[in-house]
Amino acid sequence: MHRSALRGLTVAAVATTLVVGSPLAATAAGYPSDTDKPDLVSLLNGYDQYWTSSGTNDLHGTVLDPATLAKNDQLTSWINQHATTAQQRKALQDSEYQNATNTAYDQSMTVSQGLGPALEKIYVEGRSAGKLPLTSALVNSSNGTSGAYVSTGTAKAHYSYPRPYLPGTTTATLPATDDQTGCAPSKVNASSLAANRAGKAWASADGTLDITRVPATTDTSHEFSPNDVVLDAGYGTAGICTGGSFPSGHTTTAYQAGITLATLVPELAPELLARASEAGNDRIVLGVHYPLDIMGGRIDGEAALAARWSDTQYRTEVLEPARKELVSYLEQQCGDTLANCIAHEAAYSDDPYGGAAMPGGSAQVVTDRASAAAVYRERMTYGFAATGKTGLAPSVPTGASNLLLTAFPTLTDAQRTAVLAQTEIASGYPLDQSGSAAGSWERLDLAAATSATVAVSADGTATVLATGGTAHVVTGVLTAPQGTTVAAGGSIALAGTGFTPGASLRIVLHSDPVTVGTLTVAADGTVSGSVRIPAGTPAGAHTIDAVDASGASTLVAPLAITVTPAAGGTGTGGATVDPGTGVHLPVVSG
Repeated sequence: MHRSALRGLTVAAVATTLVVGSPLAATAAGYPSDTDKPDLVSLLNGYDQYWTSSGTNDLHGTVLDPATLAKNDQLTSWINQHATTAQQRKALQDSEYQNATNTAYDQSMTVSQGLGPALEKIYVEGRSAGKLPLTSALVNSSNGTSGAYVSTGTAKAHYSYPRPYLPGTTTATLPATDDQTGCAPSKVNASSLAANRAGKAWASADGTLDITRVPATTDTSHEFSPNDVVLDAGYGTAGICTGGSFPSGHTTTAYQAGITLATLVPELAPELLARASEAGNDRIVLGVHYPLDIMGGRIDGEAALAARWSDTQYRTEVLEPARKELVSYLEQQCGDTLANCIAHEAAYSDDPYGGAAMPGGSAQVVTDRASAAAVYRERMTYGFAATGKTGLAPSVPTGASNLLLTAFPTLTDAQRTAVLAQTEIASGYPLDQSGSAAGSWERLDLAAATSATVAVSADGTATVLATGGTAHVVTGVLTAPQGTTVAAGGSIALAGTGFTPGASLRIVLHSDPVTVGTLTVAADGTVSGSVRIPAGTPAGAHTIDAVDASGASTLVAPLAITVTPAAGGTGTGGATVDPGTGVHLPVVSG
């Protein structure tokens, strides 16, 4: 079925209720968080230092920080002008909301590309066929109880900032297809910004930002819907042109969907979060939002999902059953464990600008987990200069730790909070509220936190060892009960606790990695045994690590040892490289 007959509803009427005010109010009955929602105006009040609206929701006001708002303009125009044709199409897809006859799709479908192509297809087909009812009721961006939990309408009216594509003058001529009355430049314009744009390379002489409208098209790919779907950014509709730009409602719902999916499938959280950040960035691609709007939408989504995950009743009655449903369905359709399905499929990828680097930033190309986490972090600040106090201590909001419940189920609340604190970005960037009672949602780097290797010491202290990998906790402690000094060519006795029972651990000597043996973990989580230090090992300080089958360390900290020269000053052994694996193996002379 073609959507042309429904176009008026989805682009105009829905634009007013869904885009300007965010989605139709989600109605979950009887949960504490239903009525105790985050106050978005309060969470975003850092914007008050850049702009003060007239107070009448007329898109007029006073520029307070010319430099920050000029950077906002520059980045918006650059992104809009440099996005590839493929990215423009994705941006139109990300602008969709479901229609009244359920023949379209929304961000809760498009952000599922973060699952990777194989699992995305399973997810979309399951949603479309009604096989994932709990997941759909939770995550959809129109009335999902988490996917559409908060609305940006009040915040948009409060800040009332004009959208990027609006004319800078009251006498501009609109395209013939625009709503000539509802979007009339005499009342809908960006004239309050004209003086700040004067003489800028990214704006015309009358103060209109250099923005190219992305034309409407029809999505015949059937990637997210079995139907052909008309894609239209809605530039000329009153619901879009008169709606305040800050914060982005589409980005808010994209993050609500993306963070929800990231908590349901934490194994792919960094990729899903990066895809949500792409959906937000796509609003800039279309020229309907600025980077600050996208940063605000991310904050909205984080606070919203933290509120939901902090509601014990909602968590146990809605989130956890949906997670069980989704994981079971993905595994059933994939025909293997989720871990194996992920290991054998291609990762989410993106190249929004055809390799061109943003002003002061990167090309934001995503090819794997590490690059997904890096792009996510870059979009947290978009390269803005600090506008607040720098060097402040971590400021994790209350409840934020619950966003890591599924990624780190064995950690305590305090330990999860420590993970967030150690993976935060620095203080002082736009919209940062460090030091306030609310804490700083702006600084939370969920992609880093959900890809962290966390060491938990005997006293319970959680330390982030690395990010950009697989979220896991290490508690292993390795000791040398007979001493940490050993001659090259000699053996050293090892003992350890805190390991996974039954696991086979490869013992690796550093700094030039050399595998010196394996130890098997006993049922009580302990290991013991001896390994031989290759005779050719240089004298001096070295470390010993114990790694699991994936190659990841299992130790809270490596064991430091001292190697002394071999007896007699010469050695009859050394290390060689296994040509099949590239792993150094000890050689013993017979």
